[in-house]
Formats: sequence, C-alpha cells, structure tokens
Amino acid sequence: MQERSYHHGNLRTALLEEAERSVVAHGAAALSLREIARAIGVSHTAPRRHFPDRTALLDALAQRGFDTLALRLTEAISAAGPTFEERLRAVAHTYVGYAEGRMPLVELMYASKHGAETLAAPGAARAAYAIPYAVIEEAAGAGELAGGLTPQAAARLVFAAVHGLAVLLSTGMIASDDTPDVVDAAVDGLLGGLRP
Repeated sequence: MQERSYHHGNLRTALLEEAERSVVAHGAAALSLREIARAIGVSHTAPRRHFPDRTALLDALAQRGFDTLALRLTEAISAAGPTFEERLRAVAHTYVGYAEGRMPLVELMYASKHGAETLAAPGAARAAYAIPYAVIEEAAGAGELAGGLTPQAAARLVFAAVHGLAVLLSTGMIASDDTPDVVDAAVDGLLGGLRP
C-alpha cells in the first residue's frame, strides 16, 4: 500500500474525520484503527502516531464532537437576539441540527462524557454544556424563570427536551421535514413551563 503524504497535523485530522464517518455509518463498536488507516490510505501503524489505541481515538472523537457542538452553540447564541426566548430557540435549533443525522456520534459523546478524568471528552462536555447553561443562568438572574425553578433544574428540562427531540427525529419517529416547526413547538412548550 502506498502511504499518502500528510503534512504535520493533517494525519490526525484525517483520522478523526474518517473515524467520524465510520461511527456515524456503523456505530462506535465497529470502529477499527486498521480500517480507518486503510480508508485514508496510510499504513495500519500510522494511526498509532496520534492514537495509541482505539480508546484514545474514540475519546478524541468525542472531544472533537463536543468542541464542534460548543462552537456551533456559541455562534448561534451570538447571532441570536438578546432575549431569553431568542437565545433558547438558537440553542434548541443548533443542538437538534447538530445531533440529527449524527446520533451514533452523539451517543459516543455521552458515553465518553462519563469516562475517566484522564480523558479529554469529560472536560470538553462540561465546556459545551456551560454555554447553554449560561443562557439559562442569565435568565434566572433576570427573573425570567418560574419561582422555585433553579438554573440546574431548568437546564435539565431544556436538555431533556432538545435531546429527546433529536433522538425522535433521528429514529424517524418524527418526520425530519418538520424539524424547524417541531423544534419551535418544543421551545414554546418549554417557555410556558420555564417562565414565571
């Protein structure tokens, strides 16, 4: 096999991109370092330059997923209007849009989130969650949450709604051509329960 030439740093990116394609198509359990190497045209030992084993590759892939989600959430919130409703809608649409079609990767991300603290994914997960949590905490500080509802409780409710919606859309239980309307309806319901 003729090994492709990669500039410094590009091999790691290529491995992660191919690993993501593989996980989305076949699930994390089917991921093979040897198959990833073959798919991008490098020797079967090349991945070990960046990932000593399959677990390290999966952790890096989960971290990358959380980093990408965090970036998209940050951009969406920055582009949204200043109100809690506008920012909550941005969070919901962004999360569902990210998860839809990538559910095997999202499942890997959440499995890795509970990994050992020596792994990178748990820290990346906390950083990603902190972004929508800040929106909810700010709303609580402004008196926009129902009395007795803590930011933590509100954040759990929001996450349960948007993640559940993403699962229903990804499994076909809700038609994906209705995604924007379904997300907006869910946010309307959330706002009804969250506001004073």
